[in-house]
Amino acid sequence: MSKPRSLAFPPRTRARRLVTARGDFAVLDAEPVGVRRGTVLLLPGYTGSKEDFLALLGPLGEAGYRAVAVDGRGQYETPGPRGRAAYRRGALALDVVAQAAALGDGPVHLLGHSFGGLVARAAASLAPDAFRSLTLLSSGPGRVARPQRVRVRVLRTALAVLPKDRVWEAMCRLDSRGEQPEADDAPQLADFLRRRWTRTRIVQLAGAGRLLLSREDGTAELTALPMPIHVAYGADEAVWPTAALAATAARTGAHHTVVAGAGHSPNVSHPRELAERLTLFWERAAATRTAGTFG
Repeated sequence: MSKPRSLAFPPRTRARRLVTARGDFAVLDAEPVGVRRGTVLLLPGYTGSKEDFLALLGPLGEAGYRAVAVDGRGQYETPGPRGRAAYRRGALALDVVAQAAALGDGPVHLLGHSFGGLVARAAASLAPDAFRSLTLLSSGPGRVARPQRVRVRVLRTALAVLPKDRVWEAMCRLDSRGEQPEADDAPQLADFLRRRWTRTRIVQLAGAGRLLLSREDGTAELTALPMPIHVAYGADEAVWPTAALAATAARTGAHHTVVAGAGHSPNVSHPRELAERLTLFWERAAATRTAGTFG
């Protein structure tokens, strides 16, 4: 999961409820500086939340983009039903289409981090006219790497037989990805991470884990999308095989970004560099939109 290094809100950012045709969703809504150049909808990953994008909201706003990060159904501050059907990819995709419509800005740029990329891809396929572009951040069309598959399986099994607090304690002990809070407000961040875990529904965690373990290869789905696509990840990405991500970019003709020195969460570790790469992609997408081509 992404672990924000600070919970401070960037300027012009507010927490609110986004009212949609499919229910209310908790969002962080950041207004841009000056003239709005576009709007981006940001979907978090497995065990994550909208706060994973806090460091990215400011740079995107400075570049002229309204940025809206959302908790999906059952994630952290967005409620969700108990039934498994509500957490299938198609249902989650419908949520994203409704969120994009509720923003009221016309077609928006869509970005999904990790598990959020699987949902974003499905939403873009379901309603391509709702989105100006699609960015898959640290997210592939195939399965996650084997060590992460093992991790997800263990987590899903543990959630089925142990209290959530026990599972959280075990995760904290076993986490070796070097993303533990190191800032002055580390106690506040640690409390937030536990609270986020506690408030996320088990059925959401189980459903998202099931999707991450799927053998489906979505490359053909990506290739068929009538919008500019961006495949971005850190050079030290470990959840998806980087060779597979690079191959996806090549096979689909997607814009391809590798953030040097970053791991699975460039949105946390390298937000300004990532924002520069994102805005470059969106500028190119806008410039080639009329021509109907993108390379």
